[in-house]
Amino acid sequence: MAIKSSKTNNRQEKNQAQEDRIISSQEKVTDKTIDNSLRPKFLDDYVGQSSIKKHLDVSIKSAQIRAQCLGHILFYGPPWLGKTTLSQIISNEMGSNIKITSGPAVEKQADLVSLLTNLEQGDVLFIDEIHRLRPQIEEILYTAMEDFNIDIMVGKWTWATSVRMDLPEFTLIWATTRLSSLSAPLRDRFWNVLKLDFYNSSELSEIILKNAKKLEVPLTDKTAENIAKRSRWTPRIANRLLKIIRDYFTIWKDISNEEILNNIFCDLNIDDLWLDSLDKQYLENIYYKFAGGPVWLNTLASAIGEEEDTIEDVVEPYLLQIWFLERTPRGRKITESWIAQIINNNK
Repeated sequence: MAIKSSKTNNRQEKNQAQEDRIISSQEKVTDKTIDNSLRPKFLDDYVGQSSIKKHLDVSIKSAQIRAQCLGHILFYGPPWLGKTTLSQIISNEMGSNIKITSGPAVEKQADLVSLLTNLEQGDVLFIDEIHRLRPQIEEILYTAMEDFNIDIMVGKWTWATSVRMDLPEFTLIWATTRLSSLSAPLRDRFWNVLKLDFYNSSELSEIILKNAKKLEVPLTDKTAENIAKRSRWTPRIANRLLKIIRDYFTIWKDISNEEILNNIFCDLNIDDLWLDSLDKQYLENIYYKFAGGPVWLNTLASAIGEEEDTIEDVVEPYLLQIWFLERTPRGRKITESWIAQIINNNK
């Protein structure tokens, strides 16, 4: 019996170590440049995404009245718009625990099984970058999401046996920037498929003013608007710029002057069009090296020395929104809008 108990303890320690490896803490998963204290904790504190907030508010209240878990949720859209924050808000509103991991961290079926079997009743499991989850691992989730059980294989070769294991009811939240990369059978298993959109300047200004108070940085409405306009309609970038402004305020004690603020942005290489150095390098390569395009993404990635995923997920979404870039069947192509800006700047 002692030997059996020792083996059981070793197995438990191994499973716990495996879980610790693939479940990241909130600090590791999120961008370290954003202080966790800046994140809203409940829906009432969350700014923007009004239609999603309204839908989640109804869904959460309905689930609480029925004393059931919230239906599985799939968030998709450009990066840095608040998918992780909304997942944590859902956990807080439901009064449940949240476990956070990412698709690349789940390398084997055993990783996912370990995650699922360590969940408790009502837990929220948030998986970021789900489009990078391997198909053979993804299949385990089919029965887990619908019937709250999984089939695992015990033994090897001809002695292998399928054993069904029951799971506690839980809420699975996925986040992806590439909805089309998910298989149709998996997408159909989500009750809520919600798209996050870019924020407008007034929403970002409200976020900046709220977080400036938390950081004890005195900002005027005009200064907040100036920062918001350079945030590419993205809260994470707005918070990153705000923390940089806080560093300057700590040293200079005065950032109310617009000229000072513009000099700070100039030092950060962010121009009046809210383009950074990578944006300019990307557009200028298409214009000067490839005669304005079209050019294939892999060719362009090699020319500027960046990964294709970085270009697609970080650079292109904003350029497409401001109509400086066009995706055609033959490749990427700059638009007349950006060419007109080049002509004006050269005058």
